[in-house]
Amino acid sequence: MSIAAYILKRLLQALPLLFIISVMSFTMLKLAPVDPLATLKGNPAISQAMIKAEEERLGLNKPPVVQYGLWLSRTLTGDLGISTAGGSVSTLLLQRAFNTLLLSVLSILFTWLIAIPAGTYAAVYRGSYIDKFFGLLTAVGMSMPTFLLAMLLLMFALSSGLLPIGGLTSAYYFELSPLAQVCDIAWHLIIPVTVLTFVGLAGIQRQMRGNLLDVLRKEYVRTARAKGLPEHIVIYRHALRNAINPLITLLGFELGSILSGAALTETVLSYPGLGRLTLEAVLTKDLNLVMASLMLGALMLILGNLVADILLKFADPRISLE
Repeated sequence: MSIAAYILKRLLQALPLLFIISVMSFTMLKLAPVDPLATLKGNPAISQAMIKAEEERLGLNKPPVVQYGLWLSRTLTGDLGISTAGGSVSTLLLQRAFNTLLLSVLSILFTWLIAIPAGTYAAVYRGSYIDKFFGLLTAVGMSMPTFLLAMLLLMFALSSGLLPIGGLTSAYYFELSPLAQVCDIAWHLIIPVTVLTFVGLAGIQRQMRGNLLDVLRKEYVRTARAKGLPEHIVIYRHALRNAINPLITLLGFELGSILSGAALTETVLSYPGLGRLTLEAVLTKDLNLVMASLMLGALMLILGNLVADILLKFADPRISLE
């Protein structure tokens, strides 16, 4: 099967899954004991006529089945609806999606650039002080909750004044030159990127080390060494290529969660990202915004797994796409 045919097949298979996810998400949202207009109803200055007009505008006065049908028909035409906070859902998602995409891509990039060489070195020099150091580092990273690390870095930033607290830009951002604006964003990204990188680094480095150790015990590796091949050729051309295959699947999951995996970090650090926006929307039962975020997350997970399968095919030609 060709790559194009395989991609088309996977996308067609994903349509029923997306439909089921949308029905389940919509049902759970409707069952949640939260009134999306609670703020308006609690304001004595808001009349009943205004509340009824807002219910009509958002379609909340219609039966749940009708509401779902209207949402689905609008979504299929590219209209994600209106948020209860005001404004287009599409506009809100675009405003926050770039911030989350920037944070996630940088975190994944730094995580893999550090974890793969570190795991390889720890496996090749098993039992060395460097291996023990990485072992301690991964143990701390896997046992420390994300929010705790974020709080510790916030406390350090607050006490030292070396790093900014919260947000993506400074108050005087628009007064800066283009280069200074880039530096200002990079300065604000240090804490959130460090948190996500450190947490992700532990698992991938440990996985890389374990995979490479298993591959180095294989018969073909011993055969390559017996033939007199240089050690770096044995490790980096033969062993490493096979050891990294399982990690490609993990990369697919990371790509799938690229717009939703940083929600906790964004909330703790007051980062203006999509995950924080979605959490706030859930708490206020902003149906259109929550549904759009959930469906976007599901779509990204499907595409991430698809990318991982294709990368596995290129990494190991023996794998067939069926």
